[in-house]
This record gives sequence, structure tokens and C-alpha cells, in this order.
Amino acid sequence: MSRLSKRQKWVLNGQMERVLEPQLPVPGDECFENRGHWATRCFAKDRPITLELGCGKGTFSVELARSFPERNFVGVDIKGHRFYTGAQQAEDLGLDNLVFLRAQIQQIERYFGPGEVSEIWLTFSDPQPKDGKGTKRITSGRFVERYRKLCQPGGIVHIKTDSPLVYGLALEELGPNFLYQTEDVHGPWLQTVPEPLRSLLAFQTPYEKRWIAEGRKIAYLSLAL
Repeated sequence: MSRLSKRQKWVLNGQMERVLEPQLPVPGDECFENRGHWATRCFAKDRPITLELGCGKGTFSVELARSFPERNFVGVDIKGHRFYTGAQQAEDLGLDNLVFLRAQIQQIERYFGPGEVSEIWLTFSDPQPKDGKGTKRITSGRFVERYRKLCQPGGIVHIKTDSPLVYGLALEELGPNFLYQTEDVHGPWLQTVPEPLRSLLAFQTPYEKRWIAEGRKIAYLSLAL
């Protein structure tokens, strides 16, 4: 079977119930209609909401939704053709606790209301090496302050990365009181982490498997907001 083109994936996304593709960018001072109402408009039950920002193909979002059926999840990426894979998996598995949203993370406050989110995962985010001020790097202190507005008190931000730059800057900008931190998540340290976090961190996306095969180490840290 030939690979689907971007255009074909866009068309198929439009046919899937668990994919949301609002107008981009959100015009003026408007907010996405689901803001403040995700629990009632998108999910069968009012449960804690976790975001994966920059979800790529969405395979980790699917793993989250499968592992925690008692929670709701939103995979967010600006490029809808990327998360077609995860969206199709969610459809095939009948995951009613997962949706995918095409959105600009720079406008994230227009999509989710204050206190509407309980956890955020930032997985293999673009390091943006020329972004000295942290206005584009979604793991920066500037962005984490924005996430703080969305999260309930005690909400958690997880950062998993293959980039020493992302990890190093996170240590500088977000520390020192991390819940967990390691430069090598797949080393002996992983056995010290309690379940179910251990299993989530052990899960490897196809890209992650390739990077590990290339000899890269995967770093991780998390902090409570």
C-alpha cells in the first residue's frame, strides 16, 4: 500500500470524530468554543484533562489514553497530518477519552480555561536553538508560566527530550524543585520510579527507538506548578 499524502491525511482527519481543527489562528480576541467546556463538549465523562503539546504522530497520546481510561487527553499539534496516525489508532481502539486538536501552542490560553488542565506532557519538543528569549521554545520558563494559568493547583508538567539543550535550559529556567529529573531515562534510574509513571517513561515512540539506536540518551524532568 502506498503512503498517504499530507492532503489525503487532512481529508481523513476531517472525517474523524476525535479530531478538532478550528480556524487558525484564533482571530482577534476570540477563544475556541470548547474553552472552559471540554469536559461536557468533547468527552463522555467529566474527568481530569491531560495535554500533550507538540504531540507529533500522537502515538504517545494514545498510550496515555490507553493507560489511564479514568482521565481525558488532548493531543495538540499545529500540523494535523502528523497526528493522523494517532487519531486513526484512537478511532480503531474506540478511545472516547482522547481527542486531537490542531492549534498553535502560542495561543494555548485561547483553547483552555484557567484550571481546566491537570497535567501537561512536552515530548521531544523542538529545541529552537536560536530562541534565546524562549518565545518559541515551548519548554521555556515563559511557556511554563502560561501553562500555570491553565493548570489546577499542583498540576504537573513533564518534559521528555533527546535534546541536551532543552534539558539544560529547563534545569536553569525551571529548577530547582523538580519532582523527578534524569539525563538518562532508560538507564538504571528508571527502576527507581513508581508505577504507572515508570511504564509511561519506558514507552518508546518509533522516533525515540531510532534515536536510542543512534546512541542518544533520553532525558526527563517534571515539576509541580
